[in-house]
Amino acid sequence: MTVRYSALSLLREGLNGQRGWEPAWRDASPKARYDAVVIGGGGHGLATAYYLAKNHGLTNVALIERGWIGGGNTGRNTTIIRSNYFYPETAQFFEFALKLYEGLSRDLNYNIMFSQRGMWMLGHDRHGLEMLRRSANAMRLNGIDAELHDGDAVRAHIPGLNGTPRFPILGGLNQPRGGSARHDAVAWGYARAASALGVDIIQNCEVTDFLIEGGQVRGVETSLGTIRSETIGMAVAGHSGVLAAKAGVRLPISSYALQAFVSEPVKPCLDTVILSPATGTYLSQSDKGELVIGAGLDLYLSYAQRGNLPWMERAAAGVIELFPAFSRMRFLRQWAGIVDVVHDSTPIIGKTNLGGFYVNCGWGTGGFKAIPAGGWCLAHAMATGEPHSLASAFTLDRFRTGALIDEASASGIAH
Repeated sequence: MTVRYSALSLLREGLNGQRGWEPAWRDASPKARYDAVVIGGGGHGLATAYYLAKNHGLTNVALIERGWIGGGNTGRNTTIIRSNYFYPETAQFFEFALKLYEGLSRDLNYNIMFSQRGMWMLGHDRHGLEMLRRSANAMRLNGIDAELHDGDAVRAHIPGLNGTPRFPILGGLNQPRGGSARHDAVAWGYARAASALGVDIIQNCEVTDFLIEGGQVRGVETSLGTIRSETIGMAVAGHSGVLAAKAGVRLPISSYALQAFVSEPVKPCLDTVILSPATGTYLSQSDKGELVIGAGLDLYLSYAQRGNLPWMERAAAGVIELFPAFSRMRFLRQWAGIVDVVHDSTPIIGKTNLGGFYVNCGWGTGGFKAIPAGGWCLAHAMATGEPHSLASAFTLDRFRTGALIDEASASGIAH
């Protein structure tokens, strides 16, 4: 069977009628006991399982997913990757994630279709320009690539962008190394690589309860039976608060629906990623030609994974303000992901007050871009019992000490 992907193996299997390919990963059945269990088959959970095996030599690991891998937020996002954050703690973390993304296709032997087409944030008034200058200076101080352009330069870089009297284009901040990747490929690549190292990927297996003895987690009850382990990590995005409560752990998390849309496919017309804070819209063009359009959070708590007409109207209005030429394009589909928002808009990675129970949550709208680093740091915490240096400021202790990191107001992000 052909295991490694390469130009040679592609040619060989083409001549062989495509009969020699090995399945990308093993669809395993649960064993009674594991050295570690990871709950959540999205990008963060799969990355955690992979780095537990690769970085720490833990191969007796189970990855449990109640549905199918990549079927949650990993498959319901706008696939943007960037590291243009303000505070040093978050900037270093997301820059590490970006650097891992840059080598991820080679590391996983799987093409994640990472396109570093640049990430532009637009300024539409003097206050917006001041925020862009502030962000550019912070990025440079943090060692992250940043380019500040005036309005004429922005329009020269992005053909078709049209400033209106209501939203003039006065300037823009570009991170050239930002871009987008194929969300399914990220999940499948991590699943394939983790499985090759011995991790059991168990789909359609819902965690219904935790086994707890003497303040220590001892395993989980699932729809496929009892699975025992003294080390359990959780990466379930918007359901983090609900699932942690089953273990008696209270997390400072609220869950909202974050909506997104794609248009009908057209010829290549947008070769970068654009965020317009004033219109509340961000968009890019996929490899299939669809415009991928992001909107904002619903204004009420929700576990729904569906869109609604008001946000569709707001997103359409924002896109047309920026690109009048898109006004006759049609929406193709609409959806929502469940995002877990923390009070300071900064993630939580590390141990809880329940022995052996570790969490990776609170990503808000930034989960996809953080997948490699989130998995790397959760795996480190599970394997060593201590937070990774990149995530030392992201523990639950900050809510006790008051050392919060308010990236929502600092970076102008949408949560």
